[in-house]
Amino acid sequence: MTPDPFNAAAEPALTSGAGGTVTLVAGGTFCLSDATGDVRPGAAHGLFFQDARVLSRWELRLDGHTPPALSVQRPEAFAARFVLRRPPTAGQADSTLLLVRERLAGDGLRETISVDNLGHEATVVRLDLHVDADFADLFAVKHGRAAHGGAERTAGAGELVLRGDGTRGVAITATGGPAIENGTLSWRIVVPAGQRWATEVVVSPTAGGRPVEPRSSAQLASTVGAWRAETTAVSAADPVLADVLRRTESDLGALRLDDDGRRFVAAGAPWFMTLFGRDSLLTAWMALPLDVGLAVGTLQALAEAQGRVVDPLTEEEPGRIMHELRRGPDSAAALGGNRYYGTVDATPLFVMLLAEAWRWGAGEDVVRALLPAADAALAWVDGYGDRDGDGFVEYRRATDRGIANQGWKDSPDGVNDAAGRLAATPVALCEVQGYVYAALRARAELAEGFGEPAARLRERAEGLRQRFAEAFWLPGRGWYAVALDGRKRRVDALTSNAAHCLWTGIATDEHATALVERLSTPDMDTGYGLRTLASSMGAYNPMSYHNGSVWPHDTAIAVAGLLRYAHVPGAVDLAHRLAGGLLDAAAAFGGRLPELYCGFARDEFSPPVPYPTSCSPQAWASAAPLLLVRSFLGLAPHVPRRKLATAPHLPARWGEVTLSGLRLGPVTVNVSATGGEAVVTGLPDGWTTA
Repeated sequence: MTPDPFNAAAEPALTSGAGGTVTLVAGGTFCLSDATGDVRPGAAHGLFFQDARVLSRWELRLDGHTPPALSVQRPEAFAARFVLRRPPTAGQADSTLLLVRERLAGDGLRETISVDNLGHEATVVRLDLHVDADFADLFAVKHGRAAHGGAERTAGAGELVLRGDGTRGVAITATGGPAIENGTLSWRIVVPAGQRWATEVVVSPTAGGRPVEPRSSAQLASTVGAWRAETTAVSAADPVLADVLRRTESDLGALRLDDDGRRFVAAGAPWFMTLFGRDSLLTAWMALPLDVGLAVGTLQALAEAQGRVVDPLTEEEPGRIMHELRRGPDSAAALGGNRYYGTVDATPLFVMLLAEAWRWGAGEDVVRALLPAADAALAWVDGYGDRDGDGFVEYRRATDRGIANQGWKDSPDGVNDAAGRLAATPVALCEVQGYVYAALRARAELAEGFGEPAARLRERAEGLRQRFAEAFWLPGRGWYAVALDGRKRRVDALTSNAAHCLWTGIATDEHATALVERLSTPDMDTGYGLRTLASSMGAYNPMSYHNGSVWPHDTAIAVAGLLRYAHVPGAVDLAHRLAGGLLDAAAAFGGRLPELYCGFARDEFSPPVPYPTSCSPQAWASAAPLLLVRSFLGLAPHVPRRKLATAPHLPARWGEVTLSGLRLGPVTVNVSATGGEAVVTGLPDGWTTA
């Protein structure tokens, strides 16, 4: 085998057997295949570029047959090595022919196919690579509406060109002198005993009528190296946590998108490789210890796309922060345009992140330039967000084409009561009121920092906190209603949403004490994380998307909330238990936390049961371990005030955790912690610690 150019540090690679879908991703490019490396017609596989599928078939045949898979190795999110073999020939007990497909995804595809003859005599091999494209929109593929092929083909001089509607195309070139006919590249070769034969196949998509050069291994390795050099190095004595953190760094690096120099994180592969309001904002928040620049880029990109007019088709409203951006050929049909605004929580989260990025060292000029967008966001909260003037933010889609539920649990059945009945709109979610509370306090702190009046903002926040306690608390139950429905009735299901109220600080200490007890029970704690819906509720289904599954980012937010209320009995113990469950789940998934997994109890199914269509890598799941580390460190910098606070409550199993090269504005520091002790080095004179 050739040396791995991406694994110089000998980091663990994701390795699996011969089952399941393999996802590679780098920025706006991603590839889905089976474990042999094949993109099969009829499946939701393909090479995708700018939200369109540019390869719908990519099948390799060895002597006319699919070679059996031995394993798949994934050293980085954008690289895979598919290890296959030729079945033993007649009269032989073992195979003597090894076939390896080494694939890189990035602005197209590069694949090196090598054949190793491990036998004692020369062998004849025929390889056929069957290729096709349909240039289908991402949504059409996701929902099974794509045609799976039929591109116009032209071939010549070692190149196969596939064309769609005139605006999209792809060119395939290969070394080794293949014969090209009817969409198939063929090689007939003789491999001497003990020798290797190899070819490189390059897939170049077309953008704006011009071919795009796929990134090389050196370019991708350079990108990885630059990302790692500019981010904080986070290490841990616990080998499981250390492996997960290395995968977090790699996956977030692969999910980064660049828009005119602004970097932000796409929501996740395969279906959400684009800027998402809620997902990108929360991921940037979690990733602040790694790179403040992701938060800045996310805020700038979303501010540029902030709502300006009222458009029912896209649900755009003045001040509203966008839900998602798409560039595929069918975006207008699916979303009403390239931008869709149907989200209720991204707008307050925008204001929260702006203040948090400021605390973590975002430049004063950058933050000041974004203050008008924050004020427009709060104006949306007061106006369009509060549809009936009751002081709470609600959602109701503008047309029957919009997303019905517009919080983070946005599946059609994602908000229901204890009996399982769906909530009637307009719906005011409990966590959204917490986000608004935190946004008001965040804007007040920014006001103080920039010499503006802040008292009115703090008064509004406190008033919301009091109204929230009266309207959402369920006396005798010990939790917050997940929502108020259209008639202002409490939607009384026990959900993980309530834990977000701890994270934002809107919960009173009295309510937090009761809530910790309820979240600690087996109907919420699976042993592998917090259920989205308690098993005692009417709509509970551990195999559902939002009604009983476990979402790592959701559990990480709950842990952060519990540690905010560390003075409450049982909060720290539950935080340790939930974090331990998440890390055990990550180990079971090869070091990478998926978007979600099924919510069966640990004593019923162990390891955790995968959710079949979960995104992996997915941004806020990838970033969740960083939020765990930050929360257990109690890491709270305030660069404008030259202050760095720590309040460590590290789990014993973690041992020592170290952040090296943590950039806080102009300052670079190191933080090491074990248990309840932390040591900070590198702070200049004039800074304080607490």
